[in-house]
Amino acid sequence: MYAEKLLPHDVEAEEAVIGSLLINSDSFLRLAHLIKPEDFYREKNRLCFAACVSLFQRSEAINQVTLAHELSRTNHLEPIGGMAYLSHLVSITPTSTHAEHYAQLVYRTSTMRRLIDAASKISAIGYEDTADVEASLSQAEDVLFKVRSGGPVRGFVPLRAIYDQFLQERAAIAEPLAQSSAPIMTSYNDLDELLGGLQRSDMIILGARPSLGKSTLAVNITLNAAKNGATAGIFSLEMSREQLALRMLAAEAEVDAHRLRLGLYTEAEEQRIIDSIGNLSELPVYIDDTPFQGILEMRSKARRLALEHGLDLLVVDYLQLVQGQGHSRGDNRVQEISEISRSLKGMARDLNVPVLTCSQLSRVVEGRPGHRPQLSDLRDSGSIEQDADIVMFIYREDVYYTEEDWDQQFPNRPYPKNIAEIMVSKHRHGPTGSVKLRFRENLVRFDAMPRGIDY
Repeated sequence: MYAEKLLPHDVEAEEAVIGSLLINSDSFLRLAHLIKPEDFYREKNRLCFAACVSLFQRSEAINQVTLAHELSRTNHLEPIGGMAYLSHLVSITPTSTHAEHYAQLVYRTSTMRRLIDAASKISAIGYEDTADVEASLSQAEDVLFKVRSGGPVRGFVPLRAIYDQFLQERAAIAEPLAQSSAPIMTSYNDLDELLGGLQRSDMIILGARPSLGKSTLAVNITLNAAKNGATAGIFSLEMSREQLALRMLAAEAEVDAHRLRLGLYTEAEEQRIIDSIGNLSELPVYIDDTPFQGILEMRSKARRLALEHGLDLLVVDYLQLVQGQGHSRGDNRVQEISEISRSLKGMARDLNVPVLTCSQLSRVVEGRPGHRPQLSDLRDSGSIEQDADIVMFIYREDVYYTEEDWDQQFPNRPYPKNIAEIMVSKHRHGPTGSVKLRFRENLVRFDAMPRGIDY
């Protein structure tokens, strides 16, 4: 039925996309997260865009000369029509200003082609006529889900917009702040003294086992940096932007996070919530909660954020959820994580900002006496340790010892209830060591320890 009709496509839009990149290479930042090479219907345009992606990944300029050289290097210049075709693409593109619109047209027709292909696959599943109906329905749903999940990813959303939705009212966008060359201070004095702040172009790994507070500490550092005038971006691959915003609100307003989610707060707390929303909305914090994305999309969106609003700190939560080049389970995960780790370090240097990346730790730490994390516990790849400038771990003794067990083993030491040790196990620029912070779980917040108290 479908073979009688020509598949949906828009060759003019495809040519305009490539032409826009040749006219103004900065256009790539505006459309890299919208389309991929496989979205192009005509092969010569697909080859051209793939070559542009390769140039961008190597931080090289995109123009007729460099694109021709890249196509020639892969033996694709002559098949696409040589320099004459590249000149044609420039000549038929009226302006690069509408590059995003051209990309949307390419994506739309690509989605229609994927939908047609999905229909064929679902039809084939139906014709198999298996006895397991539920399995067939599940297969069909998976096919259709892949079409939907292959759409353009959501970009950064200012924290203000999320709180506007929470209050159901409109507010203006916070003005961007200028980027400086100073390190980013965490406002945890002992940690800043040990690290000298978060240095620009550094990749900082914050590792912990699940539920020990690595996301909380990363968010707290982000808010503290923003209060000091830094512009921060958060790639939240695990939590939605609404969940993240409510966590920030609970910490800022000092209201129990669970009661805040349920709307069970007193009048006094409600006033603190309103005041905190006003304060947080003014912070230059931007959140991208796209759940599935790779380094190329993240890099292009981070560079665009830096160009449009400035950028002083980038947070990735968390590393193991970032997609590598190979998306199938059969690919070597260690190699994939190594590639992601190197790319995050490259992103830090390219943007000249500290990239604070949360990371899961392997289960080995659970079976070790004392349960203290080590560099070898970084999950999936040893290259994380190699690429990182700073590696910090969160360690909490109250997670592994009950108060009774603690009194038996350490009778002369107070029980470290809600005391977190931030272990700096690697520091490329200075000393290693550890600092103590108080973890207030109900407020999803870490606080500095009062002076003179030792655990």
